[in-house]
Amino acid sequence: MQRLYDFFRRHPTGVDSFWAFLLFGFCGLWVISRSGFEGKVLALLFSAGLCLVIALRRKYPVKMLLLATALGLGQLILNVPPNMGDFAMMVIIYTVASETSARRWASRFALGGALIAPGLSQLRFRDSPIAMPVWAVVFFMVLLTMPFVLAWVLGDSVRTRRAYWAQLEEKASRLEKEREAQARIAVAAERARIARELHDVVAHNVSVMVVQADGAAYVLDAAPEQARQALETISGTGRQALAEMRRLLGVLRTGEQAEGGEYVPQPGVEQLADLIDQVRGAGLPVDFRVVGEPRPLPSSVELTAYRIVQEALTNARKHGGPDVSATVRLTYRDDDLDLLVEDDGRGAQHEVYESGGADGLGHGLIGMRERVGMVGGILDAGPRTGGGFRVNAVLPLKADR
Repeated sequence: MQRLYDFFRRHPTGVDSFWAFLLFGFCGLWVISRSGFEGKVLALLFSAGLCLVIALRRKYPVKMLLLATALGLGQLILNVPPNMGDFAMMVIIYTVASETSARRWASRFALGGALIAPGLSQLRFRDSPIAMPVWAVVFFMVLLTMPFVLAWVLGDSVRTRRAYWAQLEEKASRLEKEREAQARIAVAAERARIARELHDVVAHNVSVMVVQADGAAYVLDAAPEQARQALETISGTGRQALAEMRRLLGVLRTGEQAEGGEYVPQPGVEQLADLIDQVRGAGLPVDFRVVGEPRPLPSSVELTAYRIVQEALTNARKHGGPDVSATVRLTYRDDDLDLLVEDDGRGAQHEVYESGGADGLGHGLIGMRERVGMVGGILDAGPRTGGGFRVNAVLPLKADR
């Protein structure tokens, strides 16, 4: 049974042809068996045409509707009495009304045929010798019209339901595509965020380690104690870099727990003092000042402030030249946090940060602008008047969303 059902569903025209063949057989038997019936050949031809309408109704619904109309008018004109083949009229009315691909005028035309054709047939072929009152004639005309009208109503409801389901499927497909697009955007944004984090962690900590390693190698024989302190700084910086790298990798392990059950917390303004001590230990004098009353900040603002200071000091140490010094000022205001980092190095050459520097990184200021933009802040970065480089960020103090 399942195979038969699958065959019928895959070959609807074949199924219609089978029913049309059976209908033509019944029509032939009915026409031939009627005694005294004139015009049997003509009746068989009309029956064959109506059976063709059933066979091709799904493939050519509008054309078959016009063919059925022509055959019906031919029956009226040539006085071919109704027979079993006229059942095709009802079938084609249902088909045209139910087909979503059929033109709307064809559906309205089919409705008009359903309302008019039965009455015309009743008037043309009524051969009762008994005189019937008008109400009885009207009653029988309505009675004959109702099946055709119900066929159209059923077909139109099927068309409406099909259109509704098609719309739901289209909407579901569109929503699925939108979800996939949003997922891709989220993945890209997360990758960009992790890339910024990796840049800040690697660029800063490796830079400190390189400076300390060069200094340790330079004073290894002349000042072993100073070399030992440099090696301790390298060790501490490396551990800090590994801790932050472990946190970033923990973010990538979706659904997994980090070792020890928790990740390393993200740095904030409270860790700026440790960061500046580390930079000072790497040989860059830094004047750090806090203006205003410190208070709790949104986590995104804290991380952004920390990374901006980290990146600006790293750039000053790497590109500022010899004898460079820096100033970091953190100002708490009512509605925002003002962050200023200045150095007195070779400020004009800092422009390479935007376009790509000799170290091949060239993403420092780009990363700063992205971070500040994510929290709705303003960044102003460029060479200072009189030499050096200046980074000023204004971060709004609003709650995380």
